[in-house]
Amino acid sequence: MTESRARRAAVATTRYLGAAAVLAVGIDHIVEYYSDYYRAVPTIGTLFLLDFIASVVIGLALFGPVRRVAGHHADRVLTLLAAGGIAIGAGTLAGLLVSENGGLFGFMETGYRSSIVLSMVFDVAAAALLAAFLVLRRPSRTPARRHALIHVHKEISQ
Repeated sequence: MTESRARRAAVATTRYLGAAAVLAVGIDHIVEYYSDYYRAVPTIGTLFLLDFIASVVIGLALFGPVRRVAGHHADRVLTLLAAGGIAIGAGTLAGLLVSENGGLFGFMETGYRSSIVLSMVFDVAAAALLAAFLVLRRPSRTPARRHALIHVHKEISQ
């Protein structure tokens, strides 16, 4: 497998696994919303529902044919979707940690039951995989590419 082919495979893998992790974050939150009765907790219940909606939208969009739909804006759209997925993972993890250590909107989480541990795993996975996706999809700076960029810069400067 050539380096560029391996790179494309790594980019696709991190994108789709990141999308799956974002969906898993949302599914975990909607399950907790209904089965753990978070829907009855003011503000927190609403945040769990909004997290589910945002996770589904971003996760499915990352799975979708972004290049075909967004055309020449696809790179920007993919960057925004990945950043949104990172924000969901990091934000829900931060919210959990705040609620464990003093409370969030008057609600305090206690203990690490399996659904909370699972949520933490999905949060970290979503943020890490989508961050890796953003790093891996950046154009490589091969010597030939660097030379071409320097040449273009010189032409613009003249």
